[in-house]
Amino acid sequence: MRRITHALLSAGVLGSLLTTAPAFADTAKPATPTLADVLNASNISVTGYLDIGYTALNSTGLFTTGGPTRVFDAPNASATHNFNSFNFNQAAVMIALQPKEGFGGLVNLTAGQDAQVIASYGAGMSPSYPYSGHYVDVTQAYASYATGPLTIIAGKFVTLAGAEVIWRPSDTNYSRSILFGYAIPFSHTGIRATYAVNDALNLIVGVNNGWDQVSDSNSAKTLELGFTATPIKMLSLAGSYYGGKELADGPFATNGVNGMRNLFDAVATINATDSLSFVLNYDYATQDNALLPSGVRGQAKWSGVAGYVNYQLTDKWHVSLRGEYFADPDGYRTGIAQDWKEGTLTLGYTPTKHYEFDIEVRQDKSNKPVFLTTSGTGKSSQASLGFEAIYKF
Repeated sequence: MRRITHALLSAGVLGSLLTTAPAFADTAKPATPTLADVLNASNISVTGYLDIGYTALNSTGLFTTGGPTRVFDAPNASATHNFNSFNFNQAAVMIALQPKEGFGGLVNLTAGQDAQVIASYGAGMSPSYPYSGHYVDVTQAYASYATGPLTIIAGKFVTLAGAEVIWRPSDTNYSRSILFGYAIPFSHTGIRATYAVNDALNLIVGVNNGWDQVSDSNSAKTLELGFTATPIKMLSLAGSYYGGKELADGPFATNGVNGMRNLFDAVATINATDSLSFVLNYDYATQDNALLPSGVRGQAKWSGVAGYVNYQLTDKWHVSLRGEYFADPDGYRTGIAQDWKEGTLTLGYTPTKHYEFDIEVRQDKSNKPVFLTTSGTGKSSQASLGFEAIYKF
């Protein structure tokens, strides 16, 4: 009996020791924070993408005057290399700290063939523009300050004008529109203030060096006015005006001939359903003291309209149809007095949030034989087939 009692007591004591004794097993060490963890904790966002493609074209990609028929598709003085070949379009990264209150900033770098096109005067643009020879571009770099409904940015930033943007994943077509290449600027260097009147209306005002100029080519400044509005849930509107004196013969002109340049841009977006949207973009611009085809100086005009129909077929498939018309009656923007039309159909496949693949067919047509053929003659139309792959992070 004593043995049984002793055994039970021993077992009880042993059990008590086992349940109360500290564990000597190795505990897991705290995980080292990743770069993403550090950035998230700092409210810093880092996004970017890689964009490569292949374009087949049944012409040289040049006008008969030597200029590019599609600015973004010909970033080389010969222009022909970019067609019927694989192309490294862009590698872009954007680092941003944009708090709702206080100081912040944004840096957006673009590398690749497109960087030659978007380069600004004073930061890569050359007299042979749009072929600057620079394969890295500081597309945006600005400091910001937000307080209540007011946000102010100062530095270099993209234009308000246009329905399309440099940041490729935000566009619905592979090739860029005529309007984006020829009707409007890409970026500005200066200061911009945005005031949120309410949830449906923003007003914008700014002053900058002019069109695509980090260093001002003259002493005049350009005024920027704009707004964005959402009067109803399915409709969003945006409008902008740019006005200021520019060197009439381009930023590298040494003759000092200045003239007032005005641009009016309007964009309307209708989200008919969760899957279907319509976009309409209109541009009208003038340049005073321009050298006209008659050989005298006067006011040059250009205008255009682009329409888009975007449809999300499934979670992974989408299609975009674009049609546009561009009038350059004085040849000031394209180098040839012409009326230019184009139609583009793009089919996109997004298997995951990180990947997008696009196939596109496009037809361009002018009222003049402006498209240069490999035989050295001109014709009034050109067609292309494009393939694109984008990796987003």
